[in-house]
Order: sequence, then C-alpha cells, then structure tokens
Amino acid sequence: MATNHQALWFPPLEECPERTALIDGETEVSYREVCTYSERLRGGLLNGEASLDGERVAFLYPASIEYVGLFIAVIAAGGLAVPLSVHAAPAELHHCLDTAGCRRLILADELRSDALDVVCADLSINLLSANELPHIAPAPPTLADDQRALMVFTSGTTGKPKGVVHTLASLRAQITSLIGAWGWSADDRIPLFLPLHHVHGIVNVLCCALWSGAAVSLFRRFDAQTIGHQVADGQFNVFMAVPTIYVKLIAYLDTLPAEDRGAITQGFRSMRLNVSGSAACPVSVFERWQELTHQPLLERYGMTELGMALSNPYRGERRPGHVGQPLPGVVIKRVDEAGNDITDSDVPGELAVKSSTSFYEYWERPDATEEAFDDGWFLTGDIAVIDDGYYRILGRASIDIIKSGGYKLSALEIEAALLEHPSISEVAVIGVPDNEWGEVVAAAVVANRDFDADAVSQWCVDKLSIYKVPRLWQITDALPRNAMGKVTKPDLRSWF
Repeated sequence: MATNHQALWFPPLEECPERTALIDGETEVSYREVCTYSERLRGGLLNGEASLDGERVAFLYPASIEYVGLFIAVIAAGGLAVPLSVHAAPAELHHCLDTAGCRRLILADELRSDALDVVCADLSINLLSANELPHIAPAPPTLADDQRALMVFTSGTTGKPKGVVHTLASLRAQITSLIGAWGWSADDRIPLFLPLHHVHGIVNVLCCALWSGAAVSLFRRFDAQTIGHQVADGQFNVFMAVPTIYVKLIAYLDTLPAEDRGAITQGFRSMRLNVSGSAACPVSVFERWQELTHQPLLERYGMTELGMALSNPYRGERRPGHVGQPLPGVVIKRVDEAGNDITDSDVPGELAVKSSTSFYEYWERPDATEEAFDDGWFLTGDIAVIDDGYYRILGRASIDIIKSGGYKLSALEIEAALLEHPSISEVAVIGVPDNEWGEVVAAAVVANRDFDADAVSQWCVDKLSIYKVPRLWQITDALPRNAMGKVTKPDLRSWF
C-alpha cells in the first residue's frame, strides 16, 4: 500500500488497511477506507493550496465517518480542527465560532437550521457539508510537532468556555500515553457514544482505538437498551463512560428480568476494562457496578488542558473515590494558595502539573494562558489529598471548596455521603455566602417522595461532622448539567 499522507500524523491508519475501523449500524468501514476518505477531504479543504496555515476549521457532525475523516484531514492539511457540540444552542455555537475566528463550518445536512444560518451570516462564515468539498488531489503535507492541531473548549463551569489549543505533539503524547497505560491493542472493540467535542470522546476513545488498530462502534447518542443488547452479544471488550451513564445502566438493569440482566452483566464481566471519568464517580456507584458486573471501574483524572494526568492502575488495586497516581511522563505536585509546595499528604493542595500532554495556549487569551501557569507548572484549580499513594480529588478550588467558619470543606465529600441516603438519587453541594459563617453548605437534591430535610439532616450527623451538614436544601427533578454530565454549579447559585 502506498504511503498515505494522513499517516504523517496518524501512522497506524496504514498499518492495518483491511481491518474494520468503524462500525456505524450495519455499515463497516475499513482502515483503508478511512485513509482514502480523509485524503479526499484533505484535498477538498486545501483546494489547490499547499497548507491551511493554521486555519481554524469548525465541523459539526455526530459520531460518523464524516467526523473521523474531517478530524484527520483538517490536521493533516495543516489546519486547526475545531469540533463542535451537536447539542449546542445557537448562542453557544456563536461564542465558539467567534472565539476561534473560523471562516467555514462543515456540518451534517440534518444539523442545518435557520438559527445557525443567522449565526454564520453574522460571523461571515461559509457553511457547507463534507460532500460539497471539491475533489482535488492534494500535494504531500509538511507537518511539524509544534503546529497547532486541535481546539477544544472548556466545559464552561466557571465562566465562558475558552478555546484550548493542543499541538500535534501534545495530541500524540495524550494518545500514546493512554495506549500504554490502559493496554490498548488491535483486538479491542469499543462503543463510542460520548460527545465528540471533548477529549474524553475524541482522545480517550476514538484516537486511542484507531491508533491501536481497534474497532469503534459509533452511536449518535447513548441508548441503554441498544448498547445493552450488544454488550450481551459480546461485541465489546472495552467500555468508557461518564458516571451518569453507569447510573443509567444500573437503573436499566434493575428493570430487567433476571435472565436478561444476567446476559448483560456477564457481557460487562467478560470485558477487559471499564473506565469512568469526566466527573467524580460516587463510591456507591463504583460498588454497585462492581457488585453487578464484577468490574472495578478504572477512575482517572484529566482536563481539557492536559488530557489524562492521573489514573488508577490497569493492573493493580483500583480504589473507589480515588483517581490513582500520575501517568507515565506526568509530574505532579500540590501547592497552597500562596504557591508553596505541600508535602504533607493529608493537607489539601491544588494540583500543579508538568506533562508533554499539556496544552499550548488558550486561543487569543494570553492573559489567561499566563495566569494558568506558574514557572512551567499548569495550575489545575483542583484540590486534592493523597491517601496512601492514591490521589483523591476534593473539588474545584473555586466551586467545590466551601470555606465555612474557618474550615475548608469538600463539596464532593459531602455529596458522596448524601448519596448513601436511600431517598437521594442525585445531589450537588455548593457554598452559599453567609455573613456569619462566610459560606454555609447548601444541597440541591433529586429525591423520592420520602425525602424529609430535617430527617436527612439528622441522619447526616452520623456520617459527617456537624459543620459539614447542609443547612439549606433544594429539591429538584433534575440538576443542570453540561454535555459531559458535569453539574453546572454556578447555575445553582440562584436556587438559594
């Protein structure tokens, strides 16, 4: 097989041409077909030019051959890939497209709308589908490790989403690090239903699988019944999801007859790896999942800016409520509010990271980029302690650390305790300003009809120190969440 130009940045694509790369319903796409298709798209993007010279090319596709082809082709053409959320509101798309300074948006025909037309007209952006790109044979590309390759946006839990730019080198480092740490191989088969505008879906699933020669089954959305049937049929041996998905699967399994439930749990039990990430996995969910499937979830810690930094071991103890140890090539320390190193493992400190996986910049935000680093250490904003060598995240410094009466309280710790109560299915804890205490603990809960705030407060006394027990309660049918399943806690402020 002749050398494919995409292979200059994604070499595994040409090493197993006849293997199945993608499964989309009844359609199977080989690695050769992915190469051919992405090369055609590269020619169309370039339209006779030698390079895109860092042009930010946005695309709006669900999990599909078009998405995969565009992701590979834009980078191979010397552009900066900007994958956007298919569930984003027009105003959110406007912010991302404006921030990135995109000149064109490539999208699926079914995702076009009058509102999106207005957004693109306002920003002078050309809309077209992948099929509308011209068919022009491209010249061989010239790629460099330090070229800007991928822009993904932060979750926006603490402010307007920022465009996080990764280079070809940092993207490669993320992929190869996880392949080694989690034992990826060409024999792996994984479902992909996670959003493809965040590193969890893009890197941890799609890129790691394709880089390994594995097969990826594409889903437009998560459907417990459909995926459950395929799990029971033994179609997958790796599974990666956010905690919310595991909660939904547990609830679905509880509705099934014993025989059907047993077939699905046996399917999970036969897998080599189940991973949970993007949000803290409650210990109760970890334990229930292990009880059902005999799979100890591998919980890890990462950020848009870093890819993955910490992970429970692939082989070894996976400790519930903990995110493990630094991955190979990642150096981590903890610092206090003044930036001083913390050596006492029991003292909470902000995680500071140095890694080859680290991002290059926040797009056109030099002030924010500079503020994010201290002498080369990326300041994550996440507070952690170390329990016998395993890191445990207490929460975000600005959101999940509540300063009340001189104490620093972990919202995640309080949430974990509350989830043990039988009437509570979901919970989010925040600090609410108070003149006397500085902040008081407030809890928004999704609960059944048996919930009684006074009774739960009394129950908490046996689980939590009295100053950690919520003083304010809000009952709701659903917590506000972003596309990755993270609760958008700033939205809760107005509830109290």
